[in-house]
Amino acid sequence: FLLLKQYVRLLLGNIFCMSVFCMFVVSVKSLQKPTYLVFCHLAINDLTFGTVTLPKVISKYWFGDATISFYACFTQMFFFHDLGSVTSFILLVMALDRFIAICIPLRYAVLITNNIISVLCGFAWLIPLPLMVAVVLYVLTLPFCKSNIIAQCYCDHISITSQACGDDVQVVAVTSLCIAMFCLLLPLAFILFSYSSIIVVILKMCNAAGRRKTLSTCTPQIFITCLFYLPRCFVYVANTVGFSFSIDVRIFLILLYSLIPATVNPIIYCFKTKDIKQTLIKKVKTAKIGIEIKLSH
Repeated sequence: FLLLKQYVRLLLGNIFCMSVFCMFVVSVKSLQKPTYLVFCHLAINDLTFGTVTLPKVISKYWFGDATISFYACFTQMFFFHDLGSVTSFILLVMALDRFIAICIPLRYAVLITNNIISVLCGFAWLIPLPLMVAVVLYVLTLPFCKSNIIAQCYCDHISITSQACGDDVQVVAVTSLCIAMFCLLLPLAFILFSYSSIIVVILKMCNAAGRRKTLSTCTPQIFITCLFYLPRCFVYVANTVGFSFSIDVRIFLILLYSLIPATVNPIIYCFKTKDIKQTLIKKVKTAKIGIEIKLSH
């Protein structure tokens, strides 16, 4: 029941965000900002990720359906890692947007436009695609001679390769780790650079109110970035160096970095955004006035 509530919350939150961005961003000029286009891409990614992973987990606990076909498992593994990598690159685009807006604000209108953000988000979706296809095809070449039981809530690379045998298993694991680190560490390096530069600029501000306002726009993004990257990098590195921890801890870490950000993102990027919140309140008040006028007649 807890997982179902989590999925419904994720589903409704991201669908609501997508609806707001599609309706208001098109019609309200104050919301026609490149930043909100990034939020829309993030909502689409979070919604897709939750739909690919959670229903199967829910069916296991509700209906006892704990089996998945061989190729369906590999399909889920592809989407699990591909959508996670897309999130990483979208966070990079978001960090770039904040970096230019705060560090070089006079160039923001020229460097960051809706068209440029659309192209960057398009690359965020396209770059991981061939890499994850290569990872899946590489793992498919391995012979699987161990148990067909995966002690995991999703079909991911680590759980699948743990069932393989042969001399190539370690080579596949290291190659896949390098691809995963490229999709994680390359964006993370720029994200760390951008937010470090932003913090330096904020500390140099003389106006305390402006400093607090600027910091408040970046704090939620820093929080989500840490929640996404830290557990994920820990799981990958721990598996490579041979550090072992219990299955429950591993499942908890995976749920932490895969589901919590997808659920929290709509709250931070939609409901907590000042312009969007004010527009929603205005729309609700207008709707109430319309109803009252009709009732008075």
